[in-house]
Amino acid sequence: MFENYNKVQQAVLETTLNIIIRKELQATSMALIAKESGVSTGNIYHYFKSKEDIVNELYKAIVTFNGEQVRGGLLKGTTIREKFELGWNRVIELGKQYPQGFQFIEQYSFSPYIYEEVKLEVYTGGWCGPMNELYQEAIREKLFIPMNPKMMVQMHYGTFVYMLKAHLHGIFELSSESVSGAIRSCWNAVTLRDIT
Repeated sequence: MFENYNKVQQAVLETTLNIIIRKELQATSMALIAKESGVSTGNIYHYFKSKEDIVNELYKAIVTFNGEQVRGGLLKGTTIREKFELGWNRVIELGKQYPQGFQFIEQYSFSPYIYEEVKLEVYTGGWCGPMNELYQEAIREKLFIPMNPKMMVQMHYGTFVYMLKAHLHGIFELSSESVSGAIRSCWNAVTLRDIT
C-alpha cells in the first residue's frame, strides 16, 4: 500500500497503522512510532510535521491505493454490469487482503482528525468518484432507478462494509460465491424494472 513512499516514510506509515489498529489513535505517540518503526524522531519530523500529518498521509495513502485498485477493476469491464461487479469485487478483496487498512478507513473516514481538504481530495480521487460516475451512467442508460448515485454507492458500500466486518470477526466466511451473490443482490436492488 505504501510503495510510492521512500523507506523511512513506509516504515512510519506502516508502524502508525499497526499501532492505531492495536491501541487506538489517542494512544499513538510520536515516541512510540519512532520506537516501533526504528526511525528517529528527528527523521520522522523531517518527513512529517506532526502526528496529525502522519495520520492524514496514512489516510490519503490507503484511500489512493484502494482507489487505484478499484478503478483498475472498473476499467477491466466492458459493460456497466461487468464494471459494477468487478469494482465491488475489488472493494471486498481489498478489505480481505488489507484488513488493517480497511479498519483504519472505516474508523477514521469521518473523524475530525482527518482534514476536510484531505477527505474531499481522496473522496473524489479515490474510487468513489469513478463509482458514482458508473452509477450515473447506469441511471442515464435506464438500468438503475433514478436516485442520487452518490447515495446509492454509499448504500452499497455500507452493505459490503458490514459483510467485511463480519468476515474479519469470524462470523462467516466471505467465499467467492457469497461475494458474487451479495454484489448481484446490490445490482438487483437498484435495477429499474417495468412495474406496469
